[in-house]
Amino acid sequence: MKLSRGATLSLRSIALAYLFILVIIPIGAILYRTFEHGLGTFWEWITTPAAIAALQVSLIIVAITVPLNVIFGIVVSLALVRGNFPGKGIVQAIVDLPFAVSPVIVGVSLILLWGHGGWFSGVENLGFKVIFALPGMVLATIFVTLPFIVREVEPVLREIGTEQEQAAATLGASNWQIFSRITLPSIRWGLIYGIVLTVARALGEFGAVIMVASNFAGGGQTLTLLVHSRYIDDHNEFGAYAAATLLMGVAVLVLVLMTLIQKRHTVNPV
Repeated sequence: MKLSRGATLSLRSIALAYLFILVIIPIGAILYRTFEHGLGTFWEWITTPAAIAALQVSLIIVAITVPLNVIFGIVVSLALVRGNFPGKGIVQAIVDLPFAVSPVIVGVSLILLWGHGGWFSGVENLGFKVIFALPGMVLATIFVTLPFIVREVEPVLREIGTEQEQAAATLGASNWQIFSRITLPSIRWGLIYGIVLTVARALGEFGAVIMVASNFAGGGQTLTLLVHSRYIDDHNEFGAYAAATLLMGVAVLVLVLMTLIQKRHTVNPV
């Protein structure tokens, strides 16, 4: 059904108004409050020891989470699409579990498993602290970002089929050669989109991380926790806006880098 010009303009106007109210106005308000005292003051608040430490923790979590989820996502996607094994539906449900479970519940579950008196609490006796430390924050982030790469790569694998892989195997290619030269280049865009979603969620995760983080400045906070701490605990609105803008800037920088990579591969495909 073809819409009339008036109906098309109305739908576009509604969509733009919706985006303006829910996205543009809040972001504009944050940027206004951030820079109302000048760039110098903003720079002072994002270069405090607490802000620098929070940024470092956020980037470390992303640097650990993304490679692990890439490996897991590719392996699980290949198993779900190419494999035929008992319990396949259960694996599908487990992959989607982070979408259905509240992040706060994830944090509580990690405390029950790794905290004092938990199933794996014995690791603390070996000097390896999980809960209220960086490993717990990483575990929480890995769990909540688990499905993104799988759900981006799996449909691409189904679409490309197995004809090229079978042809390569017939010609004597090894499994690694088939994967590196045929499968991986074919799924790279789905993989890149999954990585973008994973990075965005890892940077912005709050509910699961706050349950397992010490929330102490100087290594126990991510940028999201720093925003919460400054706004709620310290009643430092300007510092919270500055940290939120820093977090937003990091996310935008990641998106720009991914876009540049995408354009480069579009011009010079593998």
